Amino acid sequence: MNLKPLGDRLIVEPIEQEEVTASGIVLPETAKEKPMQGKVLATGPGARKEDGTRIHMDVAEGDTVLYAKYAGTEVKIDNKKYLIMKESDVLAVVA
Repeated sequence: MNLKPLGDRLIVEPIEQEEVTASGIVLPETAKEKPMQGKVLATGPGARKEDGTRIHMDVAEGDTVLYAKYAGTEVKIDNKKYLIMKESDVLAVVA
């Protein structure tokens, strides 16, 4: 992938939910909820303070994160969906 996020932004690959429920019901595409969990593929260098120094990012490449339902901007590259979002849109890192 040739995307490099700037500032305090992240590139996240959403993790799609299961198409079949535990009881065996198949969910159509229209019934699925937007994913709220994803894997961080790339991080920017961090935001800048007023004096020009960088603020360290709390998330790193490879982390699995939870984010707000409608967070970020969706982009499609090679038929794959990615999200570009600010670090502040991340709610938690999955341990």
